[in-house]
Amino acid sequence: MQLPLISFGLLACMAAHVSATALTYKLQPHEKACFYTATKARGEKIAFYFAVQSGGAFDIDYEVTGPNGKYIMDGQKERQGDFVFTANEPGEYKFCFNNEMSTFAEKFVDFEIAVENEARVNLPAKKGTSPEQTSALEESLFKISGQLSTITRNQKYFRTRENRNFSTVRSTEKRIINFSFIQIALIVAMGALQVFIVRFFFQGARKGYV
Repeated sequence: MQLPLISFGLLACMAAHVSATALTYKLQPHEKACFYTATKARGEKIAFYFAVQSGGAFDIDYEVTGPNGKYIMDGQKERQGDFVFTANEPGEYKFCFNNEMSTFAEKFVDFEIAVENEARVNLPAKKGTSPEQTSALEESLFKISGQLSTITRNQKYFRTRENRNFSTVRSTEKRIINFSFIQIALIVAMGALQVFIVRFFFQGARKGYV
């Protein structure tokens, strides 16, 4: 009988409205891309996360502006960021990534924008349940929610590290292959030069005998 209560409690605790957008975007050289989200009420929390997965030095310029073009935060040549700020004004917020510093390198950027209303809903109490038991269950549910959020962020971090390390491995592999081709070309050139020198000496010696 406790399972329905727990399930209903989970739904009640998560009743705070959350809207999120998680995307992976490919930025071309000299490109600037902007994304938008809107808040309906003052005091809502906006979470903004991004990480450069591949391309160049894994860095990007970013800029966040609020309604009426008011600057909230910006950064240059950042590899990743994780921010939470309060929307002091309802309206449209703009999140821009700028790759104008790159001449040739295209970059893949993972990012997530989430708007959350932190209004906390009280758990419905079951008949015969003391307020202390209900409060303990509520705190446990919010603790689990926080732990899940931490796990999600850790997964994003490890994914970013994996992608960057894989990109480094591919770059090193290409350099090794190119260096091997250069070595082969030098060996062939040296062999051809030695043959030419030996033939030159023999031809000169024959002319001397004649």
